[in-house]
Amino acid sequence: MLFVRPARLSDLDELERMARAALPVLHSLPRDRRALETRVALSEDSFRAEVEFPGEEFYLFVLEDAQTGRLLGTSSIVASAGYSEPFYAFRNDALIHASRELKVNRKIHALTMSHELTGKSRLTGFYIDPSLRNEANEAAAHLLSRARMIYIAANRKRFSSEVFSLMLGVTDDTGASPFWDAVGRKFFGRDFEQVEAESGGRSRTFIAEVMPSYPLYVPLLPGEAQRVLGEPNEGTLLAYDIHLEEGFEPDRFVDIFDAGPVLTIAVGKSASASSSELRTVREGASESGAPYIVAAGGAHEFRCIVAGLAGTRADGAALTAAARAALGVEDKDTVRCVPLHQASGELQ
Repeated sequence: MLFVRPARLSDLDELERMARAALPVLHSLPRDRRALETRVALSEDSFRAEVEFPGEEFYLFVLEDAQTGRLLGTSSIVASAGYSEPFYAFRNDALIHASRELKVNRKIHALTMSHELTGKSRLTGFYIDPSLRNEANEAAAHLLSRARMIYIAANRKRFSSEVFSLMLGVTDDTGASPFWDAVGRKFFGRDFEQVEAESGGRSRTFIAEVMPSYPLYVPLLPGEAQRVLGEPNEGTLLAYDIHLEEGFEPDRFVDIFDAGPVLTIAVGKSASASSSELRTVREGASESGAPYIVAAGGAHEFRCIVAGLAGTRADGAALTAAARAALGVEDKDTVRCVPLHQASGELQ
């Protein structure tokens, strides 16, 4: 059985293994062991803390195989993006260029550097083992990704009312980004992966110092760079679809480095909030009902699994001994249940 839980310092060896396997490099999962240890320690402190409003907290989750103890993925939440320094993205704008004399009135697509996403909560750090990146294990990817929104929906004070997620943009087989080569490289003079690792999640001062402060006129960019604007990387299509099913929508922003799409949602409109129900645990085999993500543990000892639940809220949640052990619950405890998939016609 797979379950999601907060990361611990005792996971450091496994986390380092995954950090070195993750491509491209995840700033939330640094390959340097000391930096990684600092991130995990911050996450432990964040889960333990009594929080009244979002600040510099960082929450790192891991996907564990209960039978082997092996970690198979990570995902994380930044409580307040750009807490110490602004979070930068390109905003899609339409600039009007008109001349009454020439009878010209043109709307020109432009990109303007913005820090309007600063202060919003951010989903980041999604990595899942290659062995689970297939249709047969799609539920594991849903569990790992959506556990974050379930945690946010259950602990509103810890996060902002709006959440965003920046998806990886289009790159080729070597990791090169057409948009970076057309824009970022001209200003930084470095490879995409190198600056990605140094960017601090798009919140470093050097971004404002080096990137253009004036609008970039999209028609002046090479065709390949224009084509990839707002397009997700092929390797992130599953994660992209999971976000859409949760209720995220593409916003007017794209990443300043690779032009990947920025997806946003109001927490109250997310599936994890609007379709959530509390059920009472009862002993017995999990019934062959619809698949649900089942969460327990509150703010400090959060756990979640995928289990089949039948009936309505009044029927409770029949969970096997293994499922109860993974969640750390007993008979008559309360668990939060969210459908793994939205029914046709519901929030998409």
